[in-house]
Amino acid sequence: MMMISSSRAMVVASASLLFASTMSAQQPGAPQPPPSTQMVLKGKAPVSEEVLKVKLPVAKETTMPNGLKLMVLEDHRLPTVSFQLMIPGAGGYFDPADRAGLATWTASMVREGTSSKSSAQISEALETMGASLFTSAGSSSANAEIDGSALTESLPKLMEVSSDILLHPAFAPAEWDRYKARSKPQFTQLRTNPGFLGSEMLTKAVFGTHPASRIFASPAAIDVVTAADLSEYYKTHYIPDHAVLAFAGDITVDQAKALATKYFGEWKKAGVPEPKVANPAPIGAAKVYLIHRPNSVQTTLFVGTQALLRTDKDYMSLAVANRVLGGVMGRLFRHLREEKGYTYGIGSGIDATPYVGAWTASTSVRTDVTEPALRDLMNEIAQMRDTPVPDKELADSKRSLVAAFALSLESPQRVLGYSIDRWELGLPANYFDTYPAMISAVTPAQAQAAAKKYWDPGRLEIVAVGDATKIRDILAKFGNVEVYDADGKPVVVP
Repeated sequence: MMMISSSRAMVVASASLLFASTMSAQQPGAPQPPPSTQMVLKGKAPVSEEVLKVKLPVAKETTMPNGLKLMVLEDHRLPTVSFQLMIPGAGGYFDPADRAGLATWTASMVREGTSSKSSAQISEALETMGASLFTSAGSSSANAEIDGSALTESLPKLMEVSSDILLHPAFAPAEWDRYKARSKPQFTQLRTNPGFLGSEMLTKAVFGTHPASRIFASPAAIDVVTAADLSEYYKTHYIPDHAVLAFAGDITVDQAKALATKYFGEWKKAGVPEPKVANPAPIGAAKVYLIHRPNSVQTTLFVGTQALLRTDKDYMSLAVANRVLGGVMGRLFRHLREEKGYTYGIGSGIDATPYVGAWTASTSVRTDVTEPALRDLMNEIAQMRDTPVPDKELADSKRSLVAAFALSLESPQRVLGYSIDRWELGLPANYFDTYPAMISAVTPAQAQAAAKKYWDPGRLEIVAVGDATKIRDILAKFGNVEVYDADGKPVVVP
């Protein structure tokens, strides 16, 4: 199901590292995937043709005097509670251009000590109560977040710790120096990871200078930013006026309101307008970007473009088309992995963000199959544009999306997440109640129209990470090639 979180993960680089391990290319001598003749889709399970009808539990809402919005989804089956505090305007989207990373570092340092407790003391308190507590601010996200969970009996103590780090962060210069020392090796390590390099280049190709192009902090900025800068960013952006505090689990609205009053009541309202985000400029002409990694034995491939807003009328059609193309057991998987054995894994997905996000397909292959793998990938996309999806294949893909949605309703946290998505993305109140029906209503013509519109070859950017001396001429068959080094600088390769 294309139910991607509306806010990007704090560290996209971590996903890139995971991508590199789970979608690695086949190495010479490595076990080969089974041939397609061994993949049998029996289709014998009994399947209802009825459209799934659901009515999601509605999170109860109230607003505190300081503007903090409360959402509470009660579920008393287990004695646990999770919470999510989202602070619009405090994410990396709002970083100054020369301080990319400021929001991420501020969120991290909020957790590294308060005016009364050290980082070690905070960790010890959380360990004692068996609770979790995380702070984050994505490099391109509009929000900063504090997330945590605990047993019901420990929730008041967790709220006490959470309010302390939120309202009284120390931003001690010594802690900031230690954080920088721990963080700097990451910059070097990430530049050796092809998944990260490809993601970084693709977002720049798709989004240009828009904040959406940021996927990780700037290594140049970390030496410039001071503890005082972090403190100033915090004072300006960490305000309750438009924030949301959401609870899911063994808690009532009255209990949540009492906790919010006790622990966040002193969080002072600033009286500022709601922070706004803008869509990126339209994507430019399609190009091929090659990141040179000398002696690489594999090529990491990305194909991507700007997509659409979750509220766009084409969203459901594109989500279904994407499921046919790049979902689990989709066309890309069956063709490039099962039939051809080019890769261990391949897939595609849509980012759902408050601004126009990206659609991306990605995989890693052996260097010697770069050309046929990329050609087959592009041909599968072209097939989606040129030919309507057969009725049965479309029905199976729609059923898969709806089934994944139905399974997600077992999680109170995920159901609460849908309420947060509605709030952040401006979705209608009944959006997720009608989701199965909207997916089920997509026709072959609508899926094909979405593919034609968003996957037009003139707007598909291609990024390859590999040995330029071996694959540059191959990539030139797919468009004008620009070659860069691992630091993103143009380079001339003999």
